[in-house]
Amino acid sequence: MGAVPVEMSRERFEELVADALDEVPEELLSLMSNVVILVEDRSPPGTRLLGLYEGHALTDRGWNYAGVLPDRITIYRLPILSICDTDEDVVDEVAVTVVHEIAHHFGIDDERLHELGWG
Repeated sequence: MGAVPVEMSRERFEELVADALDEVPEELLSLMSNVVILVEDRSPPGTRLLGLYEGHALTDRGWNYAGVLPDRITIYRLPILSICDTDEDVVDEVAVTVVHEIAHHFGIDDERLHELGWG
C-alpha cells in the first residue's frame, strides 16, 4: 500500500467510527445482536477491504443459534485513508463503510446495498 494521502491518528479515526454509529437509527442499533465493532489498521493480507463483516447474519440465525462468539464488524483505517483526499472524505467513507457492514449483519447483500445507493 502506498502513501496515505490523509494523515489521521487511530484515536481520531475511532472517534469517526463512533460518530458514524451515533448516526445509525436507534431502532436498528437496538436490533443488532451479539456483534462487536473493531478498528484495525490493515485489512487481511492480499485484500483491499475497507470493512468486513464476519458472523451469522440475523436472517441466518435459526432456533439453534446460541453460545457463539459475537459477530465482528471490522473497519480498516489505512485502506480508508488511502482512498480519501480530505478529512471530510474520511468522515463520509467511514459512515458508508459502517452502514455497509451493519447491513450485512441484517442480511442485506452488496447488490441490494448498491440498489439503495450505498456504493
